[in-house]
Amino acid sequence: MHFPVTIRLGSYMLPVHFICETLAYTIGYRYYVYLRNHKHDVISDQHRMVIFIGAAVGGFLGSHILGVLEKPLLLPQMNLVYFMGNTTIVGGLLGGLIGVELTKKLIGVTVSSGDMMVYPLILAMVIGRTGCFLAGLEDGTYGIASNLPWAIDFGDGIRRHPTNLYEILFWLLLWWGLASFERKHPLADGARFKLMLAVYLIFRFAIEFIKPDYFLPFGLSVIQLACVAGILYYYQIFIYPNRLLKPYA
Repeated sequence: MHFPVTIRLGSYMLPVHFICETLAYTIGYRYYVYLRNHKHDVISDQHRMVIFIGAAVGGFLGSHILGVLEKPLLLPQMNLVYFMGNTTIVGGLLGGLIGVELTKKLIGVTVSSGDMMVYPLILAMVIGRTGCFLAGLEDGTYGIASNLPWAIDFGDGIRRHPTNLYEILFWLLLWWGLASFERKHPLADGARFKLMLAVYLIFRFAIEFIKPDYFLPFGLSVIQLACVAGILYYYQIFIYPNRLLKPYA
């Protein structure tokens, strides 16, 4: 396989990464609509739309702000093109969380709005990370050099950790684990989203050590600091795990 993977359309070469990213948004949203049509949603359509807007604005800002902070030495080069060209999923998720919580306070919604988004988000992440893998070195989500049997040469002659594939495997296992657990132990309102995000932040904190990040003098990257902040925000699920379960009537 040659990276980046592209598809020829006449005289044009279309990156598979772009196709996967488009499919991730489209299929993830359609899956969400399907779930919402087959389950009772206590949040009105109008409030859902406003919450979506809050999530989109927060996710956009969080993704790009954390993306440019990821390489602090390049901050003097800041301009609109540089800002728009740097994104990170961690920033998008945390920014989206902040946007949703602020929006819900403004419109007076007190119930969880994220549970129904968990499985569509996981599906979108799997599709999106497939595109990241097929983009090779251009995407910047590869790992450090490795001699492991499954290490991959993305085109520069260096065999590396396929961290994109690690993340795809993580999301699939999380999907299976959450679904299996919920069949035996119904979760409380909001618990599914909290579990999804907290576990992902722990995973990202760990996997950043095998990615060619810029590490601050105390040994952590900006992404890892953001992960720590998100984990601390959800500290109660680790101290009081029983609160994640739906109380018996």
